[in-house]
Amino acid sequence: MAIMTETSTVAPAALTQLERQLRQVVRGGSDSIRLALVALLADGHLLIEDVPGVGKTTLAHALARSLDCGFQRIQFTSDLLPSDVIGISIFNQARQEFEFHPGPIFTQIVLADEINRTTPKTQSALLEAMSERQVTVDNQSRPLPRPFLVMATQNPVEHHGTYPLPESQLDRFLLRIHMGYPDLDNERAIVRGEAGADLLPGLRPVLNSDEVLSLQRQTRAVRVDEALVDYALELARATRAHPALALGVSPRGSAMLRRAAQAMARLENRDYCVPADFKRLVVPVFAHRLIVQNLYNGSRASQTADQIVAEIRDSTSLPE
Repeated sequence: MAIMTETSTVAPAALTQLERQLRQVVRGGSDSIRLALVALLADGHLLIEDVPGVGKTTLAHALARSLDCGFQRIQFTSDLLPSDVIGISIFNQARQEFEFHPGPIFTQIVLADEINRTTPKTQSALLEAMSERQVTVDNQSRPLPRPFLVMATQNPVEHHGTYPLPESQLDRFLLRIHMGYPDLDNERAIVRGEAGADLLPGLRPVLNSDEVLSLQRQTRAVRVDEALVDYALELARATRAHPALALGVSPRGSAMLRRAAQAMARLENRDYCVPADFKRLVVPVFAHRLIVQNLYNGSRASQTADQIVAEIRDSTSLPE
């Protein structure tokens, strides 16, 4: 099966240029840049979690500026209301009828900045939009523009003034990634102003909406061998049987792993998946969908969800 003719020559170069442009701004965390592109190609949403000041918002801004798409940033705060996100109907006295005023969610790329700073009620305003690409207000469903990508940032939940995202909300994110601290050379470049947010105004769009949609269609056509599907199912079922986990991965998680693997293959200009695609992505796709038991064998659990998924991955044989 060959890659579609419409982007067989243009798309690989454009994706390479897009990744190169992002790396000029976001130094270090090479995996985070590639995983952000996986979310884009897979038509999924991205959760970026880490301590303040490591470039979470910069990565989201850099990707948005590199795409010729509509963009809105929503700063999530404790007093933000659901209507501030999805919009509200206001009565028009002159026309004697209600008019809907769309909120910032009605765009193609949404940066939900510090999403865990707002209350669960406002967090839940994103659920329908992320899952069904539509918003329902006053019993009327309104479709959102395509492509539609939510990039959310959050600080670790143990930080003061945060509200942990509920499981149903976390499950809507294709990937959760961590930026990590940059190495010495990259941090030196940031301090000198040779990287980081100061370079954002100079970024130019690399892909437009139609090209992104075309790449997403091609991603869905990437071939996945049945043995790799079985491998994904084996990983998911292992999380459900793990004694340290109170909640394992749902069937949606298994499907998301397959979709992310297709995106990784497309990003590397392949029309087929390989076992390494699944192995590489299982932690960022699965870990945020799990609940670790507070107590395990009578003592407080010492492993994180990421560590448990990595343990399951390393103990599961790859298909040939």
